[in-house]
Amino acid sequence: MVGAGTPTPGRDKLVDVDDFVGLLRDELSLEVSRADLGRRLDELPGWDSVHLLWLLTILEQRIGRPISLPELLEAQSLQELHERAAA
Repeated sequence: MVGAGTPTPGRDKLVDVDDFVGLLRDELSLEVSRADLGRRLDELPGWDSVHLLWLLTILEQRIGRPISLPELLEAQSLQELHERAAA
Protein backbone atom coordinates (compact mmCIF):
# COMPACT_ATOMS: atom_id res chain seq x y z
CA MET A 1 0.00 0.00 0.00
CA VAL A 2 1.28 3.43 -0.90
CA GLY A 3 0.89 5.99 1.87
CA ALA A 4 0.87 9.77 1.80
CA GLY A 5 4.27 11.08 0.87
CA THR A 6 5.33 7.76 -0.61
CA PRO A 7 5.98 7.91 -4.34
CA THR A 8 3.78 5.75 -6.49
CA PRO A 9 5.99 3.16 -8.20
CA GLY A 10 6.80 4.12 -11.78
CA ARG A 11 5.68 7.73 -11.37
CA ASP A 12 8.73 9.93 -10.96
CA LYS A 13 7.73 12.92 -13.06
CA LEU A 14 4.84 15.32 -13.25
CA VAL A 15 1.88 14.14 -15.22
CA ASP A 16 1.39 15.69 -18.66
CA VAL A 17 -1.45 18.12 -19.30
CA ASP A 18 -3.92 15.43 -20.39
CA ASP A 19 -3.16 13.36 -17.28
CA PHE A 20 -3.48 16.51 -15.18
CA VAL A 21 -6.96 17.19 -16.58
CA GLY A 22 -7.82 13.55 -15.98
CA LEU A 23 -6.71 13.85 -12.34
CA LEU A 24 -8.91 16.88 -11.89
CA ARG A 25 -11.90 15.02 -13.30
CA ASP A 26 -11.32 11.58 -11.78
CA GLU A 27 -9.77 12.40 -8.40
CA LEU A 28 -11.40 15.76 -7.63
CA SER A 29 -14.69 15.26 -9.52
CA LEU A 30 -14.30 18.56 -11.36
CA GLU A 31 -15.94 18.82 -14.77
CA VAL A 32 -13.01 20.37 -16.65
CA SER A 33 -11.31 19.92 -20.00
CA ARG A 34 -8.13 21.20 -21.62
CA ALA A 35 -10.12 24.26 -22.67
CA ASP A 36 -10.53 25.18 -18.98
CA LEU A 37 -6.80 25.26 -18.18
CA GLY A 38 -6.49 29.00 -18.79
CA ARG A 39 -9.61 29.97 -16.85
CA ARG A 40 -9.20 31.70 -13.52
CA LEU A 41 -9.66 29.31 -10.61
CA ASP A 42 -12.48 31.43 -9.19
CA GLU A 43 -14.35 30.97 -12.50
CA LEU A 44 -14.30 27.17 -12.34
CA PRO A 45 -17.60 25.67 -11.23
CA GLY A 46 -17.14 23.80 -7.96
CA TRP A 47 -13.53 24.91 -7.33
CA ASP A 48 -12.57 25.76 -3.75
CA SER A 49 -9.42 25.81 -1.64
CA VAL A 50 -9.92 22.22 -0.49
CA HIS A 51 -9.45 21.10 -4.10
CA LEU A 52 -6.02 22.74 -4.06
CA LEU A 53 -4.98 20.75 -1.00
CA TRP A 54 -6.25 17.48 -2.50
CA LEU A 55 -4.50 18.27 -5.78
CA LEU A 56 -1.24 19.01 -3.95
CA THR A 57 -1.42 15.67 -2.14
CA ILE A 58 -2.21 13.71 -5.31
CA LEU A 59 0.55 15.38 -7.33
CA GLU A 60 3.14 14.85 -4.59
CA GLN A 61 2.26 11.16 -4.52
CA ARG A 62 2.48 10.94 -8.30
CA ILE A 63 5.85 12.65 -8.67
CA GLY A 64 7.40 11.45 -5.42
CA ARG A 65 8.61 14.81 -4.14
CA PRO A 66 7.19 17.74 -2.19
CA ILE A 67 5.58 20.65 -4.03
CA SER A 68 5.60 24.13 -2.52
CA LEU A 69 2.13 25.05 -1.25
CA PRO A 70 2.96 28.79 -1.26
CA GLU A 71 3.91 28.47 -4.96
CA LEU A 72 0.60 26.80 -5.76
CA LEU A 73 -1.34 29.41 -3.79
CA GLU A 74 -0.01 32.07 -6.16
CA ALA A 75 -1.45 30.29 -9.21
CA GLN A 76 -4.45 31.94 -10.85
CA SER A 77 -5.41 29.14 -13.26
CA LEU A 78 -5.19 25.37 -13.68
CA GLN A 79 -2.43 25.91 -16.24
CA GLU A 80 -0.43 27.88 -13.67
CA LEU A 81 -0.99 25.14 -11.10
CA HIS A 82 0.39 22.57 -13.51
CA GLU A 83 3.39 24.77 -14.42
CA ARG A 84 4.24 25.58 -10.79
CA ALA A 85 3.99 21.95 -9.77
CA ALA A 86 6.39 21.08 -12.59
CA ALA A 87 8.97 23.66 -11.48
